[in-house]
Amino acid sequence: MKYCLSLLLFFLLTFNNQAQSEAQTDSIPKSFFSKALESGYVETKYFDFDLRYLIKYNQYEGFRTGLGGITNSNLSEILRIEGYTVYGFLDDEFKYSIGTGVRLAKKTNTWLNLNYTDDLQETGSSNFLTDQRFFQLFEPRLINIETFHKHTTKALSIEHQFAPEILTETQFAISNIEPKYKYTYNHEVLGSFENFKLSLLTISAQLSPFSKFEHSPAGIVETKTGFPKFSIQYTRSFADILKSDFRFSKLDFRTIQQFKHQKKALTEFVFTGGLANGDIPITHTYHAYPNNVSKETILQRFSVAGTNSFETMYFNEFYSDKFATLQMKHKLSPLNISPWLKPELVLIYRYAVGSMDHINRHENISFSTLEKGFSEAGLEINKLFFGFGLSFAYRHGAYHLPRFDDNLALKFTFNLNLK
Repeated sequence: MKYCLSLLLFFLLTFNNQAQSEAQTDSIPKSFFSKALESGYVETKYFDFDLRYLIKYNQYEGFRTGLGGITNSNLSEILRIEGYTVYGFLDDEFKYSIGTGVRLAKKTNTWLNLNYTDDLQETGSSNFLTDQRFFQLFEPRLINIETFHKHTTKALSIEHQFAPEILTETQFAISNIEPKYKYTYNHEVLGSFENFKLSLLTISAQLSPFSKFEHSPAGIVETKTGFPKFSIQYTRSFADILKSDFRFSKLDFRTIQQFKHQKKALTEFVFTGGLANGDIPITHTYHAYPNNVSKETILQRFSVAGTNSFETMYFNEFYSDKFATLQMKHKLSPLNISPWLKPELVLIYRYAVGSMDHINRHENISFSTLEKGFSEAGLEINKLFFGFGLSFAYRHGAYHLPRFDDNLALKFTFNLNLK
């Protein structure tokens, strides 16, 4: 962990020095480094290197490092090849993905894709397909995650924009799933499974009705972000198709709303929900975004606060097949203490509720459910030093723990503003 933080600090200092030297040169409006961080790619003539695969850290793999990227339009405007290979130093395993896409229609940004992936995925995570097209420099929760399952996946998908405001992706995938922890799904009719195979059809859409877009040589570009934004996704697992083991369905929803106030104050609401039915293993249920490790003291649990995660909820503490969360943040106007010190105070409240049918089918793993409702309140003091800040959160309500210390989370935050 200390090596990971040291590398991050080195990165920030480097960025700060770069930004200072840029400010003295009016002829360079934006550095090569800043452009790469905004787009997520280091561009070369024919190939763009993806920064997401450069270096990461989690509890199962330790440091995870590698290379990846995608061909650009200079090589071909109708064909693209993408892929990555990474290595985990703690689990001593290589992971990789290779894929290709063919553009069917430029105006609607329609692509037909074929991918093969051999990698890890966090158990209980529910990702929207359309989120894959948006770059995130730093994933705070990843540092603490230790519960993964391996998936070997063959996927055929099609991307299409029905309108600039409606981004969609439909995928059919066949996956072999291998939990990297002791787990058995014991069904009274189907039998017991430690590993299993799934055939999944997923239809995902992101709606941005209040954003503004324009057509560019690179495709449809969002020029002004408007709110609310909506994401919806339906997943269906088919039993007995291509030797798939289970039949279940999932419906996921998320909406984000922001209200801007005077002097850069901001209020944000994020609502998420998920509903799963059928014979569903723990790998494909919901975990409600926990971000707290099971250590004895507050300082031992000190890590990085997530963007939209429950800081006092312990990993693997809760799983659900039906859940909903509401997260509210209010950012006050920055405090103008000095030209280099303008911290931002953020008030936070988070709530989660959920339930699960057939808990007894999940063997060799212990967890609770969220019928009573989970609550936490917090405060962030951001941008104290090179984008770093502090986060405080307290767990209260029905799932309040007997020991005061176990309800409290102290972490640091990281916010990088390239503008």
